[in-house]
Amino acid sequence: MRLPLTLAAASRHAYALAAAVGCVAMIAATPSQATDAFSPQQKTGIEKIIHDYLVANPEVIREAIDELEKRQKAQELASREKVVNEQGEKIIHSANQAVVGNPDGDVTLVEFFDYNCGYCKQSLASIAKLIEGDPKLRVVLKDFPILGTDSVETAQIATAARMQLNPAKFWEFHKKLLSTRGHIGKTQALAAAREVGADMDRLEKDAAGAETQAALKEVATLADQLKFDGTPSWVIGKEAIVGGVPLAQLKAKIDNMRKCGKAAC
Repeated sequence: MRLPLTLAAASRHAYALAAAVGCVAMIAATPSQATDAFSPQQKTGIEKIIHDYLVANPEVIREAIDELEKRQKAQELASREKVVNEQGEKIIHSANQAVVGNPDGDVTLVEFFDYNCGYCKQSLASIAKLIEGDPKLRVVLKDFPILGTDSVETAQIATAARMQLNPAKFWEFHKKLLSTRGHIGKTQALAAAREVGADMDRLEKDAAGAETQAALKEVATLADQLKFDGTPSWVIGKEAIVGGVPLAQLKAKIDNMRKCGKAAC
């Protein structure tokens, strides 16, 4: 267990670190500025002080890194929340997305996914269980193809399928395609659409159409604004999350939305 520093020790750490940082900042200035500020002998002495202090107190480096990571995470969360506030309608109610579960549900869970994403395939079971066990849950599925040309072509077929299939049929198509083992491309997407009874002539035409391109562009723009760099990514309430989330955590966030109006109470 790590014991807290005494006030005096903490003050010494803070003073020494502040001095070290100040010196580093001055030394890191342009060569002419550094030369003007310190003589070579002074610079050597300052560098030795910094070196000796950090060697004697290496935990300061970890504390600084931890604090930096904490601040960066807070800034990232705040930035994503700002985008959710500003783009909420496009994230939650856009016409360019599939809605499964209860379309009038009291809580909406949004998933940005790629049909070739292994973690998205794993998350399918969680989404299915949530829908089956929660008749008031609304789930939004947004195609976010980031894993190459096959993913893009698959998303185009899926988007076209969404345009003509009712929600129940699209959900059947989505589950069939996302649960397909191995790499997925246009061939597998067309096969899944054919199996659920899609109009294949219309499907091919819509997949190449401007409406499909606009829909995928809208999702890509939202993902960029939210700084989503992986799949699956999620939005629930004002919270935006990157990465796989276990079923229990997703359910807890949904429960929290009903309890306090936020994903984390």
